[in-house]
Amino acid sequence: MAAPRPPRFDAGAAEVARTAAAARDWASLAAAARPCTACPELAATRQHVVVGDVPPTGRPRFVLVGEAPGATEDETGRPFVGRSGALLDQLLTEAGLARADAAVLNVVKCRPPANRTPRSVEVQRCGGWLRRQLELLDAPVVVALGLSSAKWFLGPRTVLAGVRGRPHDVDGRAVWATYHPSAAIRFGPKGAPRAGLLADLTAVAGSLEGTA
Repeated sequence: MAAPRPPRFDAGAAEVARTAAAARDWASLAAAARPCTACPELAATRQHVVVGDVPPTGRPRFVLVGEAPGATEDETGRPFVGRSGALLDQLLTEAGLARADAAVLNVVKCRPPANRTPRSVEVQRCGGWLRRQLELLDAPVVVALGLSSAKWFLGPRTVLAGVRGRPHDVDGRAVWATYHPSAAIRFGPKGAPRAGLLADLTAVAGSLEGTA
């Protein structure tokens, strides 16, 4: 059997990784990320680089990671503030979690045109920002919202149905993979994604009981 091919080197991804690794705190990382042009198409069409939200203390109890900003997020520069964000806030409350205790991030920080799925090279190039964010935040629990986010943490062959409902140890963090709120909206209030997302967030809340 032939040996697997090594990952193809991408200069943009390498530069982002170097720049992100040099950031000593959240403020310096955000300042470095906002003018990023590693993905020329995204840089040309975005309004904002959506770096992410963190609690005032800078130390979240858990981290929510989505796919990429949508139109409202691109306009405001903040993650999950459109329809998906409103539903996410509602389900977090129903599950016994507070968004104020979470950091809210995306795998890709710029809105893809027409909300298309981010391309693999865009995910690769933006990965350095997310890796450094997770290091700086040092939260013990991560919730991966949607398949793109789940694949970032658990690998490209991930099937959401096969990994939901339990934590996965990734670099010392408990990663829970679940549906994206947009899927819950698409399939409606009685659809499986909404029920599954609420169930998974409730399980996350249970895993956090007793933690500061």
